[in-house]
Amino acid sequence: MPRFVSRFVLFVPLLASIFASGPAFGQTPAQKLDPSASGPAPSAAMAQPVSDEVAEAEAAIVASDWQTAEARLTPWLAAHPADARALFDAGYVANAENRPEDAAALYRRAVEANPKSFEAHVELGLLLARQGKLAEARPELAAATTLDPGAAGVDAQARAWRALAQIDRAADLSRASEDLLEALKLSPETSEDTLLAASLAEQAGQYEAAEAAYRRVLAGNVNSIANPAANAASVNATASAGLAHLLVLRKQYSEAETLLRKALDQSPEDAALTVQLATVLAAQDKAEALPLMQKLHEAHPQDAAITRILAEVLAAAGEAAASDQLYIRLLTANPDDPALLVAHGENLTRQLKFAAAFAAFDKATRLDPANAGGWSGLAFAASKTNQPSITLHALAMRAKSLPEVPSTYFLRATAYDTLHQKTAAVAFYHQFLAASAGKFPNQEWQARQRLQVLEDKK
Repeated sequence: MPRFVSRFVLFVPLLASIFASGPAFGQTPAQKLDPSASGPAPSAAMAQPVSDEVAEAEAAIVASDWQTAEARLTPWLAAHPADARALFDAGYVANAENRPEDAAALYRRAVEANPKSFEAHVELGLLLARQGKLAEARPELAAATTLDPGAAGVDAQARAWRALAQIDRAADLSRASEDLLEALKLSPETSEDTLLAASLAEQAGQYEAAEAAYRRVLAGNVNSIANPAANAASVNATASAGLAHLLVLRKQYSEAETLLRKALDQSPEDAALTVQLATVLAAQDKAEALPLMQKLHEAHPQDAAITRILAEVLAAAGEAAASDQLYIRLLTANPDDPALLVAHGENLTRQLKFAAAFAAFDKATRLDPANAGGWSGLAFAASKTNQPSITLHALAMRAKSLPEVPSTYFLRATAYDTLHQKTAAVAFYHQFLAASAGKFPNQEWQARQRLQVLEDKK
């Protein structure tokens, strides 16, 4: 099975994002917390007399008139810097105008002015999460789950729990599951919940539970979607991708192929699903994999992940030179990526450019001494460039993480033979012959010839 098949999970479509861009849980700005309200609806903790200036700003927010809202809020906050409601509204406007740093600062001020502001904690937490600042986002969202959501209602509080589950999944699967359960106590299960539960089960190695959840989604047995921006096609694409991954782990390539083709009928432009299908086809040695990836690459020529997969498919198809052109381009942007260097070295080896391959493998192993593939390549390249001592060192390093195979026995034997260490050479030639069992006739012939010479000279 080609190496890249095990890595396609990187391109599984993302779950419909809990951290959708923009403020207010993905709803329209005017009804972010209370769809029936005429403007931003504060929680009980934020309820307070509203000045004319703030009321006018909130009316402008309802109309998505950010400039007018900002014009009303700026002078008011200059005179009333601790007005939690106005600070929250100003943060909301900044967020809507795609000024995340300003929005975060305003939300923080709103929290400082009113620590019991559910909305400010939630919006700040979601904003920080979108920026990848998960360690900062978590305490804000956790605080929100303990506060009265007021007019926002328990659905908004459930959204905070779901956001926590997404954050916690990276470090604590048990806690992430508990977060999700808390969300389900407050609102009905959604397809996103089921997908998250499936993903958590998969991460925990509970593959049967994960498969059952993915199949539930695909069967349409979940009633709603948490994110209004999501749609049935995207949910099905995510479930199909997750289930296909599990099928590939079990090497059920034919079933995975059928599943992915059906998903692509619904989402024909889904690049992630296309990559998965190409890897599944390649695992079955189907020629369709290459043109599929080439077409995808033409549509996304600057996508490094797609370029990398195409390079691997080309290499698997025997197109070493074409594959290497892509790897060279990738290395230009990432010259110290050990995996890219190893793949580049393998292509150079296939083109019989052993000195250049040696340099690539040598750099890869210096950057990543635990890279077994790099040591394997270096051992072979060293043998081809007549450096037997380096061959033996590389094989010793490789053996720290991978078992011996016939080719390593043969490389050891020829290295010791070149170094005139006859006893070791004879021993490894015999080990090679015992392990190869007729699978490498040319090398077996060479081993027997050398054994005749070496053993006759004993």
